[in-house]
Amino acid sequence: MLCPKPSKGEQTRERILDAAQAIASREGLEGLTIGGIAERLKMSKSGVFAHFGSREDLQIAVIDDYARKFLDAVFFPALKLPRGLPRLTAMFENWLHRVQFVEIPNGCVFVSGAVEFDDKEGPVRDRMVAVNRAWQGEMRKAALLAIDVGHLNQDSDPDQLVFELYGVMLSLHHDARLLRDPRAVERARTSFGRTIGFYASPQGAVPAAPAAAAQLAAA
Repeated sequence: MLCPKPSKGEQTRERILDAAQAIASREGLEGLTIGGIAERLKMSKSGVFAHFGSREDLQIAVIDDYARKFLDAVFFPALKLPRGLPRLTAMFENWLHRVQFVEIPNGCVFVSGAVEFDDKEGPVRDRMVAVNRAWQGEMRKAALLAIDVGHLNQDSDPDQLVFELYGVMLSLHHDARLLRDPRAVERARTSFGRTIGFYASPQGAVPAAPAAAAQLAAA
């Protein structure tokens, strides 16, 4: 069934979000202004206000849009793989693929937003926390499934595993973007293998090949 063509208003909203994403990835969510978006798109401020009533609304919309694109690239393709280590590995590899080809070159709204809003109370911080916790929750579910199917030891702590994998990705961002270490992606993949190796049961399945996971991310 054909999807209905987006209305002119919906198309304009997408243009605004795309422009806001580009700015936020480079300058952070605090770098977003209604005037800056209007100037970038050759629109009036009132035209931008018609779609986003305030700067805060725009910041939250950017977070939601970034989260949607992240899940589309990282999470949903991994669901095509069997439960357990194949799926958990695909989630990591798809994430790694996105970091390598999207976030290292352009910046990451989640990483910059964590620095900007870690001590600023309010709706923007609340939304940033919510989307990060939701992703951690999906990773935790994948880890629990890997325990249930016997790929990870029964006494494995899924919360600790998620903490360690998050740490790998934050280190990757730091070394790849700030230090510009060309080995950062390779080191992240090595860290994942060692972390999973610590938790894996003797009967654990062999994780999905990185190439296969990358193909899913690109699909």
